[in-house]
Amino acid sequence: MNQKLEQLFQKKVQGASSGIGLTVAKKLAAAGAHVLLVSRTEETLKEVQAEIQAEGGQADIFPCDLNDMDAIDEVSKQIIASVDHIDILINNAGRSIRRAVHESVDRFHDFERTMQLNYFGAVRLVLNILPQMMVRKDGQIINISSIGVLANATRFSAYVASKAALDAFSRCLSAEVHSHKIAITSVYMPLVRTPMIAPTKIYKYVPTLSPEQAADLVAYAIVKRPKKVATNLGRLASITYSIAPGINNKLMSIGFNLFPSSTASVGEPQKLNLVQRAYARLFPGEHW
Repeated sequence: MNQKLEQLFQKKVQGASSGIGLTVAKKLAAAGAHVLLVSRTEETLKEVQAEIQAEGGQADIFPCDLNDMDAIDEVSKQIIASVDHIDILINNAGRSIRRAVHESVDRFHDFERTMQLNYFGAVRLVLNILPQMMVRKDGQIINISSIGVLANATRFSAYVASKAALDAFSRCLSAEVHSHKIAITSVYMPLVRTPMIAPTKIYKYVPTLSPEQAADLVAYAIVKRPKKVATNLGRLASITYSIAPGINNKLMSIGFNLFPSSTASVGEPQKLNLVQRAYARLFPGEHW
């Protein structure tokens, strides 16, 4: 896989500097890619850059708050001015909120925050980078979506809705840029053991992907350039909802009632009983 990556691509834009983004950046740099790292915290970016360079890789950093549309415009100009061209844009930055809708009636800002980063931030970056790809008639945009979009994950309405919006945008864009030889790929990522899920204590006891396994899905997306990448469970969930939405709804409802709301704010430990463990293993990588 690394050899194939090295043969295909020279420069990248990376969407984050921790978790999946960090691991993908290291994998691409090891394969010979020049990675361009975008994240909010400059200090963290410098640490990642130093790690990549220590291994003989090439990395440039561009601090940016991806919630700030003006900041995205400015960093896009800096990035475009710094390289000859961009082969791949990976939109990986994201915000996840685990809270049922009935627990969110006084928290409309949860929906605004997830949409701001997960959808508007990603779209703004695409709008800035896309014209260059269209002129070259080459490129790929990879959007890290979620298995929750395929399975309709409960307690994640704010997060899933923002990812679904990006998904719909991607499908429309894909047809528009097809003649320009630009690939648009959505990766429906299952639950990954990253700092983003650490506050939810029950996730210590459910099956997840490692950041390395998640990075392999992204590497596959780069090499094969498919329209979408999903796990077996994600594909099954999508088919189930298409042909038997009632069954999908029932299964998700059972999971919703089996697993408690998060107590991350008070730090209470949450261990799973045998039924919960069995259900989580039946749906590996699903958000509960």
